[in-house]
Amino acid sequence: MAHAVPLAVLALVALGLGVAPGLGLAPGCDYPAHRWCSSRDTAVACQVESRCPSLPRPAAAPVQLSLYYESLCPACRDFLVMKLFPTWLLLPEEMLNITLVPYGNAQERNVSGKLDFMCQHGPEECLGNMMEACLMHEAKNFSTYFPVIFCLESGSSVTKNLEACLQIYAPEVDSGRITACVQGDTGVALMHHNAQMTDALQPPHQYVPWITVNGKHTDELQAQAEASLLGLVCHLYQGEKPEACGGSKAPKLPAGCR
Repeated sequence: MAHAVPLAVLALVALGLGVAPGLGLAPGCDYPAHRWCSSRDTAVACQVESRCPSLPRPAAAPVQLSLYYESLCPACRDFLVMKLFPTWLLLPEEMLNITLVPYGNAQERNVSGKLDFMCQHGPEECLGNMMEACLMHEAKNFSTYFPVIFCLESGSSVTKNLEACLQIYAPEVDSGRITACVQGDTGVALMHHNAQMTDALQPPHQYVPWITVNGKHTDELQAQAEASLLGLVCHLYQGEKPEACGGSKAPKLPAGCR
């Protein structure tokens, strides 16, 4: 059904553009006045989009946020648990798109033809990084694996609570498949991919957590994300703001792992 258009609005449009109701306004407008606001395409063709308040707003692109982190880095855990996860919970899915890259300051080595990794906080962190990478690979859906990663990072042990966190947040995910991934070639391939993504950062990362917003990293964006991630996302999002965007302030996070 076409949107109802007040006759007064039509009259003003016609008068303002010097045309009579029912006549086209532009070369691409072949519609009578009562149909000018029937769809966004029609309103654009007839150059009256700004005068059709009943039209639905076009969908806005989500804010793209990528977090480059290490599973045992205290500042990374604080940001993920205290800032990123709550912000994700508060905002609608179409508003924020998150990419998690567990690798950080690790180093990739080729040992006798096989890839090996050294991590800033030791072998336990390498295991945690790979577990979370394998979890993402097996669960696939962000809304499935992110709560599990939140559970791991907020708990007493990142590497020992997988079974419990899966039971709470994603019982449909088979822990055996994650273990097989960690112990096999898939886990190594996933970590190699994360190493490549991290090494390709421009500017190169200097610490973790390292945050990019819409593909960019600046000191200002990093500071804003750490101080008030919710406020930053709400400011950058071009669509209709949800109630959660009423404002947010939070204490600055600890210094990153350098």
